[in-house]
Parts: sequence; C-alpha cells; structure tokens
Amino acid sequence: MSTALVLGGGGVAGIAWELGVLDALANAGVDLRAADRIIGTSAGAAVGAQLRTDESLESLCARQLVPASQSAELQVESSLDALIEQFAACFDGAPDEIEVRRRLGGVALAAPTVEESARLAVIESRLSSHEWSDRELLVTAVDAFTGEFKVFDRNSGVALVSAVAASCAVPGIWPPVTIGDSRFIDGGVRSGTNADLAEGCDIVVVVAPFAGGFGPTVEVEAAALREQGAIVEVIAADGGSTEAFGTNVLDPATRGPSLREGRRQGTIEVERIAKVWL
Repeated sequence: MSTALVLGGGGVAGIAWELGVLDALANAGVDLRAADRIIGTSAGAAVGAQLRTDESLESLCARQLVPASQSAELQVESSLDALIEQFAACFDGAPDEIEVRRRLGGVALAAPTVEESARLAVIESRLSSHEWSDRELLVTAVDAFTGEFKVFDRNSGVALVSAVAASCAVPGIWPPVTIGDSRFIDGGVRSGTNADLAEGCDIVVVVAPFAGGFGPTVEVEAAALREQGAIVEVIAADGGSTEAFGTNVLDPATRGPSLREGRRQGTIEVERIAKVWL
C-alpha cells in the first residue's frame, strides 16, 4: 500500500513542532519519514526536505534548540496585525481564489523585506543536503504574478533550496523567490497543507500545526481523500502546542517550547497512528 506524509505550514514554531511529533513517533517505532510521498507546504516544505536527507531526527531536533543568535535564523520585525489587514483586503471583491492569490502576490512583491539572498541563506542552513532526494518530495508554491499554484519536485529543474524558500516565502514578511522568469510565494496561500496532492495514496498522515488558514481546512481535505478510498489520520496542534507557538510563529524563540510540545503530542498519538501506518 502506498503512503503519504503531508506536512503543513506554521512558521519556525511549526517546523520545530512537526519535528518533535515525528521524533516521538519514530522513537516509538512509527517512522513517518519512510513515506512513499512527502508533501510539504511552507514550514512543512522545510521539514519535508530535511526528512529526505540522511540527517537523523535526533540531530534535526537538536538544531531547533540552538539559540537564534548562534543560528542563521532571522528575527521578524514586521507588524503581524497590519499584515493580517492586508491579507483580508485581498479577498474584497475577488472573483475567485486565483485572484486572491494574485493579490497576495502583489502584497509580497511590494513589501520591504530582507534581500532574497539573505533569505536563501537561511533555507540553506536548515538543510544538510541541497540536492533533491531520489524519493518523492513535493514542494508547493504560488506564482506571485499570476496566482497560479505550482508543485516542485526533483524533475522540475529547480534547485531544492529555491523551491523550499519559495514555499516558505510568507507574503509581506519574506521576499518572493526568483525561479526562472517569475517569482514565487508561500504555498500556504493556496492551502495550509495542500493535502489533495496525496490523492492516489492508500494511507495518508497529515501533520498540521494549524487546521485552518487559506483555502479548505485540513478536515475538508482529509474528508475528500477518504471519499476517494484513502485511510487518513490528522495530527493537528492541540491547546498545549498552540500555546507554545505564542503570538508570533516566526519568532525563533518559539522553537524550543514548540519542539517540546510536539514531542509530547507525538507520544500521545503513537497508538492511533501506528494502527494505520504499521
């Protein structure tokens, strides 16, 4: 039976939390990194790319505990409240989802951010290998000019670091990433998980820091996959995990608490996930 692991967005807090969940499951004998297909959106793209390297989960988790001052991670200085207002305005009178995404792309293209090269350096630092794995990894992004949804993989002719950086390019926070003749933004502006890309897989586990966001909710996507015959289990952040995320999931200081809560929640989920995965 074919398996898929879907990893959703959630900032640096989400990266740490997802790694904590996966580490706890693996320590109990449920190794989700063995999935036939890994689908990563935003934070999930970074984690998915990490899982497709030879670096151990133990090492990946340990890196979440390195102080921000000793890592390549950047501190966000933007006003999240103002950003939310900009996002909300993109929906006013928009005829369809593509237009909303195009407008979000406009926000991203106009926003003052760090240089693209500085952001790429952050993504490079997160990955112990900058080459695509032979095992299937799908990385989601959106064209900032057209709003078109794009899925990158090892056959796309796009550098892994660029693909992951594009998927993580939160509009208004991080610069859109140049790929070919266009620029790309966060795949999460289409869906927080893009779990529909797991279509055709028999068993799907979704690890999502947030159940909502742009596009359909995780449960709506999971229900659609179940209707197609897949067995689907969702691990979404509970109250304790959400509290660890704090008010700014892009703050590197959230990584330690989020990792800890991810491990706690992963331990709780072992029996349920083992029943389908094993």
